[in-house]
Amino acid sequence: MIVVRQFAVLAVVGGILWLSVVSLAQQRGRGRGNESLGQPFRGVSIGGEIEPGVFEIESTGVSTAPVVDAAKDFLASLSAPQREKTTFPVDDLEWRKWDNRHSPPRQGVGFDEMSEQQRDLAFGLMKASLSARGLKLSKDIMKLNGTLAELANNFDEYGEWLYWITIMGEPSETEPWGWQVDGHHLVINYFVLGDQVVMSPVFIGSEPIRATSGKFAGTEVMQAAQDKGLDFVLSLDSDQKAKAVVSSTKPGNNNLGEAYKDNIDLPEEGLLVSELSPEQKELLLVVIEEFIGNMRPEHATVKMREVKEYLDQTRFVWVGGTSDEDVYYYRIQSPVVMIEFDHQRRVAPFRTSEPTRDHIHAVIRTPNGNDYGKDLLRQHLEQHHSTESQKSN
Repeated sequence: MIVVRQFAVLAVVGGILWLSVVSLAQQRGRGRGNESLGQPFRGVSIGGEIEPGVFEIESTGVSTAPVVDAAKDFLASLSAPQREKTTFPVDDLEWRKWDNRHSPPRQGVGFDEMSEQQRDLAFGLMKASLSARGLKLSKDIMKLNGTLAELANNFDEYGEWLYWITIMGEPSETEPWGWQVDGHHLVINYFVLGDQVVMSPVFIGSEPIRATSGKFAGTEVMQAAQDKGLDFVLSLDSDQKAKAVVSSTKPGNNNLGEAYKDNIDLPEEGLLVSELSPEQKELLLVVIEEFIGNMRPEHATVKMREVKEYLDQTRFVWVGGTSDEDVYYYRIQSPVVMIEFDHQRRVAPFRTSEPTRDHIHAVIRTPNGNDYGKDLLRQHLEQHHSTESQKSN
């Protein structure tokens, strides 16, 4: 049984008075990091409106038992102090505290303090949750963070093992729970309810994007995501490109959905997918799958089916040039997914004023209130706990 220090607070959700059990760590964290954490979660909107009824609790037919078992094995390997700082209630604010940077301080148990067995079990949890490609990408990002440490003379904010895991809720095949990995250029939020999975927000990237020397020489990431986006925009005709390209210049960073941007409003801009040919739609699906395909394959299939259902309501946005040497940003936004890819300015071991292909950030989010699985969690609580909550009041 997971033990967390808790107390009850009252909240109004959907017109219902709730008794919410909140950890002391959550309350202490309200001033931590960014003031946006003090704002109620709403979710990513398109055009300023949250569309209701997009997500439903339903069976996918894909077992989450391997993920549950891997999480239990990992938790069983932790010492009591490690377990106490790693576990949180399923609705804890801790979900929203992820950050590419190391400020504010990380929560959970770090790979740097894990034993070899614990580290294997942590990777086992990731392996059970991700595809082989997604696991390799995660490990390669961690390795390149080690390369960055070498380039920055082992600056203490960088390193292969400076990544932390937290578990929200009790791993279960029926009740809601999830896990998070949090670190530089790698953040994964993974929510589970029955056989449904929501893997977002996800933050992936690297600086540098390839190691040309040192311990991890030859490691390279994010090139397929870069090249497939370019292939798609090059498939557009002049009229389509005029709608998709909102700026042909890219002087800075463009990502909208990074840390503490849980309630952003996306503009209704760019090219509607309904204006694409069937062949172009397939090309765009290849780009989307490059990101969604980091999930365990069976769950990725479920998510891609959802993406295809809303494909004609999807928009594509491009900023920057379209040559093999240009830097650029692209965004794919629909009622069920938001994907951003961004060439960023260099930060370490030196800074640049212009974006470069050697520093990439990418973000995957679920609009309309279902980042962190929050809309599914809301529905679960309303269906199964509303009577008990009202009785408690």
